[in-house]
Amino acid sequence: MSRPRRPGDPARWPVPCGRCGQHHQIAARWPDGAVCGYCYQQAKRTRGTCSCGHQGVLPGRIGGRPACRRCSGVRLNIDCRERGAEDELYSGGRCQACTLKATVDRLLASPATGVIAPQLVPLAGALTSMTRARSGLTWIRQKHVTAFLESLAVAPQVTHDTLDALPGSPTREYVRGLLVGHGCIPRRDELLARCQAWAENALTGLSDPAHRDLLRRYIRWHHQRRMHQADPVSIGTFLRSKQAVTVAIDLLNWLTEHEISLAGLRQGHLDAWQAEGPATRLIADRFLRWAIKTRAVTPDLSIRRHRRGTSDKLSPSAQSQAIHRVVRTSDLTPRDRAAAILVLVFGQQVEDIARLTWDEVNITEDLVTIRLGSTAIALPGPLDQPWRQLAARPGSDTTAARPASPWVFRGYSPGRHIHPASLRTRLSPIFSTRAARLATLHELTKLAPVAVIAETLGYAPATIERHAIGSAATYAQYIAAAREQRNTAHQAADN
Repeated sequence: MSRPRRPGDPARWPVPCGRCGQHHQIAARWPDGAVCGYCYQQAKRTRGTCSCGHQGVLPGRIGGRPACRRCSGVRLNIDCRERGAEDELYSGGRCQACTLKATVDRLLASPATGVIAPQLVPLAGALTSMTRARSGLTWIRQKHVTAFLESLAVAPQVTHDTLDALPGSPTREYVRGLLVGHGCIPRRDELLARCQAWAENALTGLSDPAHRDLLRRYIRWHHQRRMHQADPVSIGTFLRSKQAVTVAIDLLNWLTEHEISLAGLRQGHLDAWQAEGPATRLIADRFLRWAIKTRAVTPDLSIRRHRRGTSDKLSPSAQSQAIHRVVRTSDLTPRDRAAAILVLVFGQQVEDIARLTWDEVNITEDLVTIRLGSTAIALPGPLDQPWRQLAARPGSDTTAARPASPWVFRGYSPGRHIHPASLRTRLSPIFSTRAARLATLHELTKLAPVAVIAETLGYAPATIERHAIGSAATYAQYIAAAREQRNTAHQAADN
């Protein structure tokens, strides 16, 4: 993005620019007139084909149209000494692309051998082949980025463990994404890794070191075991695990404070702890059930199970308005419209939408299909239009951050899909994703059997059955109310 122009100053610069007509400092005087600094920079970046057939930079103007140096008589050095090609020069007579390549080669080369390690060659190639080399130079010349890349160059081998050993920073995770995206290191479940790192840090919050071994076993054999079975770990599972461990730490610290051992925990102690704190202490039921199962506490303890609050559903009128806006208007991006369709029409969870890959989407000239469960679902017009637009322009490919990304909804971090919270925020001006999803499932359960809906949309049958029961209960209430109203009307008529 070019720098915005300052207001012109006729008093300071009385001679106007021959191209834009504004009063700025004159940078050059060419055959077509005086040229200000802004137009000078724009001229160096104007590319195309001159009327004479020359292809390259067209800094001059003839008859209001861009022209090459030979035709226009403009004297300007735009010949890269490295490649000899015409381009805007950046440093030392080299263009931006050549300067970027030299910078990357210098930072990633081993000081001992002067050669880039084979493992880092794909990363170097991706960085040096960026469409917008200036963006790469701006990023890579930051001191912390330069230092980080130099640390990779001296590492005996680059692995996730190598990166984890370096100080945590956004740069570390950004470079990790680049390394994964370009095949330098294998992909891993980042939420699982984050949970493991968080858990080790959380254990330091225990007042009694004797409790650490117990809680470490709880984390490993209850939470992490379940996470290892997931593919991949969802953000909901990650957050619930963190909350359960945090509440367990609170309980154990309370016992330490009151000089009560875990084996000596009694119902009165548990009730007192629960009464002193917020309602989230009900979440301790997860830890308590595990502790009873492993015989860490007496089996006669009990705590009221934590239940999630009931969520409102989008009303039918609000649902219709949201669908109309998403399908019929053009004030939303194709990405937001495509995601909104999955929520409003197919009742998909935001976490599942974020993880959707192009392998699950098939677009032909006649048909667009999406595989949400075991069956490919065809999208009729106009529901298919946002998907066609998104496939044509999936996102920015001008940096090294998004190399042939498999994700339909690309994230801002390289090699990753959009964060569910970010996608939820993008859709929040249109509707609440949870309220819309519940409303959709509520209506769908009236139209088809539970097994069919679950298999088609990728839900567990038990989940759809709960919605079906709620839908039936609502319908039964409606029938009862209608009968009561009819009976009242008949009684009034008889009287």
